[in-house]
Amino acid sequence: MTNLSLTVNGRAVEAAIEARTNLADFVREKLDLTGTHTGCEHGVCGACTMIVDGMPVRSCITFAVACGRASITTIEGLDEDEIAAELRTAFSREHALQCGYCTPGMLVSARDLVLRLPDADEEQIRIGMSGNLCRCTGYVGIVRAVRAVIASRRERGIAPVPGAGREQLGPAGAGHKSGASVSDRKSKRAKASVTPAKIEIPDFAPTVVFEQRFDVAHAPDRVFDFFGDVAAVASCLPGAVLNEDATPEHVNGAFRVKIGPITASFNGSARIERDIESRSGRIVGVGADQRSRSSTQGEIRYRVVSLDDAAKTRVELTIGYSLKGMLAQVGRPGLVRDLASRLISEFAGNVNRHLAGAPAAADPRMASSLNAFSLILGLVSSQAKRLLRRLTGGD
Repeated sequence: MTNLSLTVNGRAVEAAIEARTNLADFVREKLDLTGTHTGCEHGVCGACTMIVDGMPVRSCITFAVACGRASITTIEGLDEDEIAAELRTAFSREHALQCGYCTPGMLVSARDLVLRLPDADEEQIRIGMSGNLCRCTGYVGIVRAVRAVIASRRERGIAPVPGAGREQLGPAGAGHKSGASVSDRKSKRAKASVTPAKIEIPDFAPTVVFEQRFDVAHAPDRVFDFFGDVAAVASCLPGAVLNEDATPEHVNGAFRVKIGPITASFNGSARIERDIESRSGRIVGVGADQRSRSSTQGEIRYRVVSLDDAAKTRVELTIGYSLKGMLAQVGRPGLVRDLASRLISEFAGNVNRHLAGAPAAADPRMASSLNAFSLILGLVSSQAKRLLRRLTGGD
C-alpha cells in the first residue's frame, strides 16, 4: 500500500491505496465521487476526464499515486463554478445530452475550451472536443452549446485566459515536485526542437524492396552535385521538412503524408553516403509517427547514369523499407509502390525545375496534402487499367 496526500475539490485527502489504483477508481470507490464515469478505460472516450492541477486529465489511465500533492477537481467540484453553470444551461438549451453518460467529461473539457479560446471558432471547438466521444447526440448540439458560452462571455468582455491559468506542465502532480514553470518547459522544448539529438542509424534488411527511375534534362555531374545538397533535395521532395542542423552526412527532420483520412508525420533521422567515383549514393533513415504509433526504417539507393547525348541523366532508385505499427496494416506493398511512383514523378519535375532555376510547383511541405486527390485518382486509374487488362485477356 502507498500513502497518498492530495486535494480533491478543495478538501485535503489522505489515503492508503494500492500502487495500481487509477485516479478514476480512487475518487469513485474511496471518495464516493461517482460523477466521474469510466467508459473505455483506455483513455480514449473521455468520459472519465477531470481536472488535475488545472489541466483536463484522463483519470482512467492516470495512477492515483502519480498525483501526490496535486489539486484535483471532479465534476462535483464544479457545482458552484460559473463557467460550468453556463455550460449546463447551454447543454440543456441546445439538447447537447441524451443518456448523459459522457456529459461529465464533456463539461470538463468544454470548460477548458471556454477558458482558453479567444473566440467561438467551431473548428477549434471540434478539435478541442474530439477526445470526448458520445454515442447519442451527433455532437451538433454540444458544439452549439460550447460556441454559445464562449461567444456570450467574450461579448460580456470576459477575456480568455492563456493556458487556462496553468502554472505547471507535465504529468499529474509533476509540477509540485519539479517546480518547472510553463515558460521553463516551453524553453526546454524550444531548445530541443532546435538541437535534436543525433542518433545512430543502423543498417537493416528491408522487408519490401522495389525500383524506380526517372530522367532529368541536365548533365550527370550536375545532377549528382544536386543530390549532395541536402536542403535542395528536401525542397524538391513532397512532404519533406528538415531541421536547421542538417549536414552532408546526417539530417534530422520529418516526412509528412496526408491522403484522405490518413495523416502521418514520420519524425526521425537519416544517414547520407555518397560515392563520387560511381556517382551513386545511399540514404538510410529511421522515423516514427506518434499519432498512429507506427515506426519505419527506410533505405534509398540512387545511381546517376549518363544517357546517350550526355546532356541528359537517368536517376535509378532502389527503395527498401520496413513498417511497424498501425500503418503497417494499411501500407500494403502495392499501395506504397504506387504512391512512391506518383511522389517520385512529382519529385522529378521539381528537380528539373530546380536545376533550370525555376521555382518548385508548390510548397513541398504541403505537396503531399495538396496532391492527395490526384494521388488517389492515379491509384484508382491504375487499378482500373489492371482490371481491364485481366478482363480482356491482357498481361
